[in-house]
Amino acid sequence: MEPTEDIFEAAFQQSVEIGNRLATKETTAELWEIADGMLAGAIQFWLYSRQPCGDPKCEDCDAINTADLRMAEIRRLLEEFATESEYYHAPTDVNVGRA
Repeated sequence: MEPTEDIFEAAFQQSVEIGNRLATKETTAELWEIADGMLAGAIQFWLYSRQPCGDPKCEDCDAINTADLRMAEIRRLLEEFATESEYYHAPTDVNVGRA
């Protein structure tokens, strides 16, 4: 695994572990509340990390040099990560066929 993949996997795993730890520790907390808080924090960190450098000619920042472009990128990543998740489809989804 390359270093970039290693840090991605580590961040992913630690996020899941934090959610599980909070759910176990805070027995009165709703799972949705924990998940929403984690998502809000992840979005804040993601937006912080995607601030353009300020050089209007910077090719690395072309895809994120406006708020609208950053939102388009985060939506693209959300779609990608969600559909790759083993939890994307649930057996209790209302659109699941029943035999």
